[in-house]
Amino acid sequence: MSGPVRLDKWLWAARFFKTRSLATDAIEGGKVRVGGERVKPARPVRLDDLLAIDNGADSWEVRVRGLSDVRGAAPVARLLYQETAASIARREQEALRHKLFREPGAEIKGRPTKRDRRQLSKASGES
Repeated sequence: MSGPVRLDKWLWAARFFKTRSLATDAIEGGKVRVGGERVKPARPVRLDDLLAIDNGADSWEVRVRGLSDVRGAAPVARLLYQETAASIARREQEALRHKLFREPGAEIKGRPTKRDRRQLSKASGES
């Protein structure tokens, strides 16, 4: 890629977001920062830009190492950025915390069934 690449396209190509519209919504919502500042989705990404990315499930701090506006395979996408050491340590700490302490409602997907509600009320001591 020789020309400038939009931030939302780069985030999609680097596989931080599943769709470009999700990347755009995250940028507009302040979940993606470039050099600590909020930016717009059309901002061109430059080599060595420092990005703080929060996609809801994880948060990264990465330095841009390559430019692409084409979504490719995951191993190729990983070559577009380099995660900082502090970010790696923070994500490992968070993973360990999730492993040791599970959120009580994490296993419940969607609305609880009648059986689930009975078990929840029984566990909480309600009648």
